[in-house]
Amino acid sequence: MFQKFILIVACSFIFIISKSQNIAYSEPDRNDVRNLEFEIVGKMNNHFIIYKNNRNNPSLAVYDDDMKQLSNEKLSFLPDKLINTDILAYRNYFYLFYQYQRRNIVYCMAAKLDGDGKLINDVQQLDTTLVNVFMNNKVYSLLYSEDKQKIAFVRINTKNQTFNQVTTLLFDSELSLQKRTVMNIEMPERNNFLTEFNLDNDGDLVFIRAAGTSQKENISKITLVTKEAENSEPQLFDLESNHVYLDDIRIKIDNVNKNYLLASFYSKGRRGNVDGLYASLWSKNADNIISTTYTTFSDDLRNNAKSEGNSKYAFNDFFLQNIVMRKDGGYVVAAESVYSSSRGNQYNRWDYFNNYNSGLLSSPLYYSPFSSYGLYGYYPWYRSGFGYNNTRYFADNVALLSFDSTAKLSWAKVINKSQYDDNTDDFIGYTTMNTGNEVHFLYNENERKNVLLSDQKLTADGQVQRMPTLKNLDRGYEFMPRLGKQVAAKQMIIPCTYRNYICFAKIDFQ
Repeated sequence: MFQKFILIVACSFIFIISKSQNIAYSEPDRNDVRNLEFEIVGKMNNHFIIYKNNRNNPSLAVYDDDMKQLSNEKLSFLPDKLINTDILAYRNYFYLFYQYQRRNIVYCMAAKLDGDGKLINDVQQLDTTLVNVFMNNKVYSLLYSEDKQKIAFVRINTKNQTFNQVTTLLFDSELSLQKRTVMNIEMPERNNFLTEFNLDNDGDLVFIRAAGTSQKENISKITLVTKEAENSEPQLFDLESNHVYLDDIRIKIDNVNKNYLLASFYSKGRRGNVDGLYASLWSKNADNIISTTYTTFSDDLRNNAKSEGNSKYAFNDFFLQNIVMRKDGGYVVAAESVYSSSRGNQYNRWDYFNNYNSGLLSSPLYYSPFSSYGLYGYYPWYRSGFGYNNTRYFADNVALLSFDSTAKLSWAKVINKSQYDDNTDDFIGYTTMNTGNEVHFLYNENERKNVLLSDQKLTADGQVQRMPTLKNLDRGYEFMPRLGKQVAAKQMIIPCTYRNYICFAKIDFQ
């Protein structure tokens, strides 16, 4: 009788777990090899669309609700070799922006496609640039507002050492050009560079001119640069850093309260240990600082964030990943511990920043200062360009910090995880799914030699709860959660591998 009771309880538990999530996998395609370039477009007309590019053969794969492939549309209008592609999806259509070079001209183009991957209109030329070298990196960088009603492309010319020429093209959601602007941003110090370009819902542009130390290791001075949509002249505001050293600086737009948040880890000494978080809130309407705070991390938080070793080094490997603004003016910051090592040499944050800043400052023509932030999240591996053989990548704990509207720390939590992989970073890191009243953090976790997809959720009151493990329902599939994308309120597409082929898993959360 007791054994029967246990069996009933176990079956009930399995039923609850199976109802809490359902996973459907696409069939592996022999053309979708491990080096496939892809981007998850989204969900349209109850279909799921994924852009693929295998050896300069771009296509759009359309899947049904069971992840059965309905079609694979070849994008024959695209040139033979692309410099870059970007995708911006709406409810019933999406834009495929692409750049290519023909002789000494780089073209910035746009194609509008429907939920079946069909062209809606003829492709549209947005802009061209004359170059005197062969470009292997994009010239134009895409920006778009939170409501996707404003779209901008930014091009930066660094040939002149005294100023950077910043060209912006502002479009509406139908790609009608609203304003073209050419700005000369003075670079008074040798170690100046531009970073963190953002576009708000009014079409106003905001970014940062930063000044590094002589070793290009810290940010010692920051200038906020803003440009209203209808104006051609930028406004520059020098911000006080209170003699601390910043790095990894981010801008987050608060469209509800018309504010700009600047956030960065800071240290009190050059190349020093991370002491805390700098946050400066800028009022867009008043053109001044509302508040600036320097939150020093407590010993308890450091001990929780550091899995092992001395707690004073706890945040030295952390990088800002996500900032979520709340309607009341408060915000939540997520930072992850990420680092790498190659042939026994471990790289710290100063190695990443040295490589990053040097690349910006030495660029002979154009650079894209925000190309690694967005699709894949913000990871220093992408900007540092480490591509050595025998490289081990690490992604450990995630620190969650919640601040009220006065930038006072309300609570701090840590999601504990430990991940590493050799010669690839595809399977480590995390992705998030926002269901409205809670945020799920999804990541791979090794358990008894099996890789399982783990889920920890953050509630509105700051509680972190471990959810039942999302097991690979079919053996042989390994998830790449960091490259996943939320496509509906409780639905996500996550790429995965099966026998060295790329396929895609749709996860429904009930």
